[in-house]
Amino acid sequence: MFRLSNIIKSTLENKPTRQLHGSIMIWNFTNRCNLVCHHCYSKADANATDTLSFAQICDTIPAMVKSGVKFVIFSGGEPLIRADIFDIAKQMKKHGIMTYLSTNGMYINSKNALQIKETFDYIGISIDGIEQIHDHFRGQKGSYQKAIEGIKHIQNVHGNAGIRFTLTKETQDSFYDMFELAEKLKVDKLYISHLVYSGRGLENLKIDIDKKERRKYVQFIIDKAFEYYNRGDGIDLVTGNMEMDAVMLIKYFKTHHPKFVSPLLNNLKKWGGNSAGERLGNMDWDGNIKPDPFFPKIIGNYLKDGFENVWLGDDDILKNLRQRPRNIGGICASCSYIDICNGGSRSRAYAISGDLYGEDPSCYLSADERKGIFS
Repeated sequence: MFRLSNIIKSTLENKPTRQLHGSIMIWNFTNRCNLVCHHCYSKADANATDTLSFAQICDTIPAMVKSGVKFVIFSGGEPLIRADIFDIAKQMKKHGIMTYLSTNGMYINSKNALQIKETFDYIGISIDGIEQIHDHFRGQKGSYQKAIEGIKHIQNVHGNAGIRFTLTKETQDSFYDMFELAEKLKVDKLYISHLVYSGRGLENLKIDIDKKERRKYVQFIIDKAFEYYNRGDGIDLVTGNMEMDAVMLIKYFKTHHPKFVSPLLNNLKKWGGNSAGERLGNMDWDGNIKPDPFFPKIIGNYLKDGFENVWLGDDDILKNLRQRPRNIGGICASCSYIDICNGGSRSRAYAISGDLYGEDPSCYLSADERKGIFS
């Protein structure tokens, strides 16, 4: 996750960047979902059965705390399908863990909005285009209007709500509309995620955009972030699953804010790029632990082995992912910014080449840019 707005503000105002002292876990509490989204990494569906019990969840939380987990993103499937989801969050908070909610928004209403706001520190609601595009991409007519209503319900109780948008060929015609929608709704955050090749995202590899298009969109996001910053707009822009975006920001600074390039580089090195397996992990409904939700390999099972034993253990994959910078092959091996990007997505590399430590095939940087030469 690249917190673009925060990096810009921190650098230009000489303020500390947001640093995570610990780990974020994306926990899929269920694989049930009322939608059939084209990019879903967990292939969730309405007919799935919940196997993870409340007791198993509660028993796992103390080990997570001992292992340095500070945040848990509630995910699925659709997490609000679980009747005990608020009780789960309460147990997290008792142990000092911050709770974020990732939802399609369809189960948010005027009756539960206040409870959601008081339970979760942030609510990210997925919107993948204007109405027709969103409904097609997510497999259900009316899902767009429900998501919009969900945002408004949270805002009506003064909650912290944002939009999550995945950029694909099927959604790109709505890319610019998402910024207009974010401004109209006055959301707290707009998160733009690049496609990762996993689950239905792997099956639908053909829906990924090309590198030329990606550059164009990333440049617009950066321009928009500065526009929001300069006018004091409160919308926080964040990109996901494309750590190369940081190098595009360096290029922008060298042209427009050359005096701030050095502090920017320091801030970006502190951020450190892709953090799968180190500051980020994933837990699923069957007890499996992976370095991120898209990762092609399981490193252990918290129900059988205990979370602490897995996350703090001596697994070779975790050791390799936690190297700084990582030992990545291909174009990454000679890249000047490997200590910033950290090699990007291992899931995309594996999906295309079968090599966990190969180059990220979605990297859109030119050979000169990888050498630090910007035209």
